[in-house]
Amino acid sequence: MTAAKLAALGMGAMMAAGCGAPAPEPEPAAEAAPEIPQFAVTGEHPCDPVGDVQFLCDMVSPEDIAVLPGAEWAIASGAREGGRLHLVNVADKTATVLFPTPESEPRLDADSYPECPGPLDLANPDISRLHGLYLDPGADGTHTLLVVHHGPRESIEFFEVDAGDGPPSLTWTGCAVAPEGATLNSVVALPGGGFATTNAGIGVWEWHADSGWEVLPESEDTAANGIEVSADGELLYIAGWAEEKLTRLSRGVTPVRKDVIQLGFRPDNLRMALDGSVIYAAGHTDRDGNSITDPREPTLETSNVAEIDPETLEFERVFVHPAMPGFISSTTAIRIGDELWLGSYRGDRLAYVPVPE
Repeated sequence: MTAAKLAALGMGAMMAAGCGAPAPEPEPAAEAAPEIPQFAVTGEHPCDPVGDVQFLCDMVSPEDIAVLPGAEWAIASGAREGGRLHLVNVADKTATVLFPTPESEPRLDADSYPECPGPLDLANPDISRLHGLYLDPGADGTHTLLVVHHGPRESIEFFEVDAGDGPPSLTWTGCAVAPEGATLNSVVALPGGGFATTNAGIGVWEWHADSGWEVLPESEDTAANGIEVSADGELLYIAGWAEEKLTRLSRGVTPVRKDVIQLGFRPDNLRMALDGSVIYAAGHTDRDGNSITDPREPTLETSNVAEIDPETLEFERVFVHPAMPGFISSTTAIRIGDELWLGSYRGDRLAYVPVPE
């Protein structure tokens, strides 16, 4: 075909387009679905009770709770950016920032933590996220607080708790920096020294000052989240969050003894009762109380708490509550006196409620 004929055809097409019906308007782009909220907005909701549930507010992600001997005081974590460790007066229902504060002065115990590179950089404390807690009781009102830390380093941080006179205070004393790629969640101190911590997707790791880190045998088959330990250190209790299960695992014996139960909800943290009688498991179901499926609606998930017999592993769900403004899907639970106290990773407050009968 000659260039003249191609030009003629092109001109004809242009004339046809100009004389015919107008070209259809392009379809409007579909609006993107709004992002599902992931967290409560700090301070957005009033601190009013919801039924029997009351709150301590003005916190950022109080994901975990550690109770001091005597149960007059507790410490709440701050697991997201901007979070702080708060000291809770259980009777007065008040909370104050415990760490970091302008008075925070570190004191490295190099003998106990020889590989620790030094204290946290507090120039910008918002970049630290203070996650799982464990209180290791000591003598004469002096205890050790273990804290799972994310931010400038992935680590377990150690604090001396002085609860001798007046309100307890904290002094940073050391750390154990996790191996590269680790994502820690919860921690327990082990009798005789060292600790065990959950590492997301890799099970449970132990750490000792003289031998470092090692994976606990038979722990790798669970999406480990919360952890508890028996008084003698011979048994670990591990929350398998994604699988809705709890695993009891022996330490220091061959072959490893292992028992698994299904809880019917996703367990987050585990807390031994102050008298050692039961383990409290707190976790999530969806907005209708069913197992969680994707896509999740995190701010609408239901809080669940179960009491588990550490010997028989029989359990009873003792608290179930829909999401509440500012308090979403409880991540920890512990009985203090006649009250059940609850923490929330996605919330901006602690909750407490009379112990269910």
